[in-house]
Parts: sequence; C-alpha cells; structure tokens
Amino acid sequence: MQRCVTLLVIVLTAGMSAALQIQCYQCEDVRQDDCTSPEFIVNCTVNVQDMCQKEVLVMEDGIHYRKSCASSGACLIASSGYQQFCTGKLNSVCITCCNTALCNGPRHKRRAASHACAAPSISHYITSLLGLMLLYLCLH
Repeated sequence: MQRCVTLLVIVLTAGMSAALQIQCYQCEDVRQDDCTSPEFIVNCTVNVQDMCQKEVLVMEDGIHYRKSCASSGACLIASSGYQQFCTGKLNSVCITCCNTALCNGPRHKRRAASHACAAPSISHYITSLLGLMLLYLCLH
C-alpha cells in the first residue's frame, strides 16, 4: 500500500509540474507584432502563470502590442472586462488569453488561442486518468 501511495504521488506531481509551466512571448509596448524572436520567450512561473496574454491597442500612432505570462484568473477577468472596448477602431483595447506554448505570438490561419474559454490541456486529463487508475489498483 505504501508503494502505491508513493507511486501515485510521483505520477501526479510529475504530471502537474509538466502541465503547468508554459512559455510565452513577453514584450512591452511594441509597435509591430514582431516580438516573436527567441529573446522575447520567457518561462512562466510554475503553478502561478498558466496562460499567455496578448493586448492589442489601437492608438493614433499605430497598433501597439503587449505580451506576457499571466494567471488564468487575472487574464480571463481582464479579457472579459475589456471585451466592450475591443472594436478594432481608434482607442480599441483587445486582451486575449491562451494556454499553449507561445500562443500569444502572431495570428495563424487556424486559431490556436482561445479568448475567454481556455480548455485544460490534454496532459491534465492524462495525469488525472493515470492517477485514478493507480488509485483503483492500489485499493483493489
């Protein structure tokens, strides 16, 4: 039984740490969507910053971008709070959140980013399933 509990803790801990650290682009007030080179890639804080955030501001002198790591709660609140200001016109502010590596980079034809509905990654499901299977085997 002790061996089962130890194995269960190892599987769950390894799965959580691998699933909860992502990399995002990080830059402040860039006038082009060009902060996608390797020097702008940062490792987000494990178990705290689980999303990437991208802000697009339309100003008189052009479009400005801010990209960073964020916690899911803060990012989703900010994106929903600014949704009414995301018009694409002058003084527009759009904030998007996503939860995959480097998802706050340039837009692709098929959208990898989600706005207010970030789904858990597949690794969360696999880790949970492995943990449940181990727990079942330990108890039977």
